[in-house]
Amino acid sequence: MDTAKAKMSPDMEALKTKLQAVWNAGDFGVIARSFESGAAEFADRIGLKAGMSILDVACGNGNTAIPAAKAGATVTGVDLISYLVEEAKERAANEGVEAKFEVGDAEALPYDEASFDAVVTMFGAMFAPRPDVVAGELLRVCKPGGIISMANWTAEGFIGQMFKVTGKHVPPPAGMPSPIFWGIEDVVKERFADGVSDIELERRMMRFDFPFGPAETVEHFRQYYGPTQKAFDSLDTDGQAALRSDLEELWSEANIATDGTTIVHSEYLDVRATRS
Repeated sequence: MDTAKAKMSPDMEALKTKLQAVWNAGDFGVIARSFESGAAEFADRIGLKAGMSILDVACGNGNTAIPAAKAGATVTGVDLISYLVEEAKERAANEGVEAKFEVGDAEALPYDEASFDAVVTMFGAMFAPRPDVVAGELLRVCKPGGIISMANWTAEGFIGQMFKVTGKHVPPPAGMPSPIFWGIEDVVKERFADGVSDIELERRMMRFDFPFGPAETVEHFRQYYGPTQKAFDSLDTDGQAALRSDLEELWSEANIATDGTTIVHSEYLDVRATRS
């Protein structure tokens, strides 16, 4: 929405530019492969039917959009990061499914009101800096009686703890509420209070699988996960060593694999709201 963009202060514009640079770093598509099966399960729980119109907000490389398209839905995926949009297009072509992917901002979705039967976002829209604007946009483009479905990391879960560990070494960006607030039931209810007739919230677990040990997993995130890459880049040699040590300890303690690989479960809040 142009109105949302017009209301941004210079500080907010600067923050959004900084956040975009964070997610442009690395290659989130590589990280997303580690939880593809969980993403497919999330998509299946939406209750997809052939012909449904689905919008996947902050779609990444298509982890949710592509399973939805395979189920027969008419799918549009939108993401702020252009390389992820291109990855999603290539992945859909390789898997033989039809889906539309384009660049767009979760805070200013380029679609008319009441355009979609379901609006979904998995570990995506929660990272936009203005949650009130995001909630308004998700509601705006969803048809009355339609579904808004979100998967949001919780503070108590593994990814929330990873953010906490990283934040000890590199303070999170100022000027925005923590993305992890999207993993708090009462906060989500409040953000959608004026636009939904029903909301169901359930804490679930997402499984990460990596074919190497915890130390290599930390390096994998440092290379491919934008927030981790940027955190390391902002530190000197000693600071990087300290962050690496803390992250390796976290991954090692959470790892349930015993064969030299890494398997970690992370809690998230599954949100299913019905548009009033």
